[in-house]
Amino acid sequence: VQLQASGGGSVQAGGSLRLTCKAVGVNFSLVRMAWYRQAPGQERELVASITRDGVSDFHDSVRGRFTISRDNVRRTVFLQADSLKPEDTGVYYCHTTRGGRDFWGQGTQVTVSS
Repeated sequence: VQLQASGGGSVQAGGSLRLTCKAVGVNFSLVRMAWYRQAPGQERELVASITRDGVSDFHDSVRGRFTISRDNVRRTVFLQADSLKPEDTGVYYCHTTRGGRDFWGQGTQVTVSS
């Protein structure tokens, strides 16, 4: 399984970014996909997830500002991050599981300046 994440960058507070993660080697339409983030010196935390049926869930800190969606034909999951805040800064990782194992993308840096 390979997860190829992209779309990070540097923005000012209030700006937007769209993260993309393409999955290879997994039956994409059958798996839950998620985005995690890790800020310097902090533990990795779940930001958003989406089930194979399209049901999404969000960390309270991003609810109403972030949207997660998926395209099963392109085997891609998206994270639309709007109204970004400095505390959203971190490395964002795409995640899925297969056969009880965790798989992570390489991470994409998001930096939000005030």
